[in-house]
Amino acid sequence: MTSAHTTRRAPALPRASAARRGSAFLTAHPRVRLGLLLAAPLFWLVVVYIVALVLLLVTAFWTVDSFTGEIRIDWTLDNIVTVLTGALYQTVTLRTVGVAAAVTVIDVLLALPIAFFMAKVAGPRLQRILVIAVLMPLWASYLVKAYAWRSVLSQDGILEWLLAPLGLHTPGYGLTATIITLSYLWLPYVILPIYAGLERVPDSLLEASSDLGGRTWRTMRSVVLPLAFPAIVAGTIFSFSLSLGDYITVNIVGGASQMLGNLVYTNVGAANNLPLAAAIALIPIVIIFGYLALVRRTGALDNL
Repeated sequence: MTSAHTTRRAPALPRASAARRGSAFLTAHPRVRLGLLLAAPLFWLVVVYIVALVLLLVTAFWTVDSFTGEIRIDWTLDNIVTVLTGALYQTVTLRTVGVAAAVTVIDVLLALPIAFFMAKVAGPRLQRILVIAVLMPLWASYLVKAYAWRSVLSQDGILEWLLAPLGLHTPGYGLTATIITLSYLWLPYVILPIYAGLERVPDSLLEASSDLGGRTWRTMRSVVLPLAFPAIVAGTIFSFSLSLGDYITVNIVGGASQMLGNLVYTNVGAANNLPLAAAIALIPIVIIFGYLALVRRTGALDNL
């Protein structure tokens, strides 16, 4: 019985030995192990993101048959020249960048005191409650929140009701409403990186500043802000890039205003001009890559 049992289990030994050799090889070569772990997500990133961007770039150099409306693979720079020289596209680009910059500034000004209170003032229990409160808006649908702000900012909305006794009125639909709504939508994405960065600021530095006579604003300006600056810039990446490519909020609360995303959507849908839409879409892509190149030196990307 013992011999037979041993004979039946003998084939499993080479497999176990191969598994041990493979495990030993991966243990001795951490770079190979890391490469195998990253192979699948990197492949997916290359296929879905990088290849898609390359195809978008290629499409921008094609044309559309004016008679049939079909895309023709005729290489030309006409779409790029139209986007770069057209007064409409220049105006909309400046408007889009302006809205994205305004949203970013507003979110940073709102996020800094909230994140500082969460990281340095609130106790552990209150800190957890505040983190949940910041994350809660992310659980709701983007469209629900945008339409909720449409209701709030309408002429018969709750904001008008609150401002009427003061002799004030809501801004109505337009760029101001767009900035308000986008600031609300992206605020959690700015708070969380700043909160994470402020948590890494040692409390001993704040105590040392206080011991040396530094007041609250002096400590914030000379100690907290320089150390938290990379985290602040990391938060601006989210608000700026997300605002730069948004088009749904403008359709909901922007009235007749247009941003780059609206032009892309119009040319893809109603105009059926995919090459021109691709050329327009390259504008925010170039802007955000330029922005990332600028902030890379601040170490902000390490806080993402």
